[in-house]
Amino acid sequence: MYVMSGAGVGLVIGLTGVGGGSLMTPLLILFGIPYNVAIGTDLLYASITKASGVVAHSRQSSVQWRLVGFLAAGSIPSSIITALLLNQVFTHADEYQSILTTSLGVMLIITAIVILFKRFLRDTSDRPHGPIGAFFQQHATRVTFVVGIFLGIFVTLSSVGAGAFCAALLMTLYPRLPALHVVGTDIAHAVPLTLIAGLSHLFFLGNVDFVLLGSLLVGSLPAIQLGTKLATRLPSHVLQTILAFLLLGMGLKFTVF
Repeated sequence: MYVMSGAGVGLVIGLTGVGGGSLMTPLLILFGIPYNVAIGTDLLYASITKASGVVAHSRQSSVQWRLVGFLAAGSIPSSIITALLLNQVFTHADEYQSILTTSLGVMLIITAIVILFKRFLRDTSDRPHGPIGAFFQQHATRVTFVVGIFLGIFVTLSSVGAGAFCAALLMTLYPRLPALHVVGTDIAHAVPLTLIAGLSHLFFLGNVDFVLLGSLLVGSLPAIQLGTKLATRLPSHVLQTILAFLLLGMGLKFTVF
């Protein structure tokens, strides 16, 4: 079942370019995996599946390493601190389940909104945004660091946000950055963030199931390649819209119900 789940999510990732953490974690939870184990395992899963993307984008020189550094300067320490606080404040995973549940729901909703309005963000990112937008772009470097802190906290708590959400923030803060560079920079930051967050879950909280992780990878790695080949023949924007509404529904379930 886990191999097939990995294959299904891997196929979606290949077809749409999104859906890793945002789809895998809710799916594992629906299968009865405890929230904390689903999130911790999915973080390591995400770091492994995205690693090849970093190599590919690096070869194309489509990674802005300076931006990766500013993001990581905020996200890596905040990720470690978040896991340490969970370990120190709570004695059992059940005690912080509500924090994980709410964080997961909120990040799923945000990710769904980003996917639905991605084209709007792309079309308007190079236009004036008023005083608030002007402030963000004037202080983009500092805002990038703060964004990294936010991502470090909530990716550690939910395993969601290192992909589509981070890309949307980069697109907004750096409107002149080519789309390919946005994707490359996003992936280059997501790999160390999810790796450190996953290792923090492993060593501080014990929230990683290696049998589950191996099964997911066995199914997903070849499925991602298949989905990438099929993506040229299918309307990805339609698939992304369907995925967005699916994530929105799951986000409301985890947050409201």
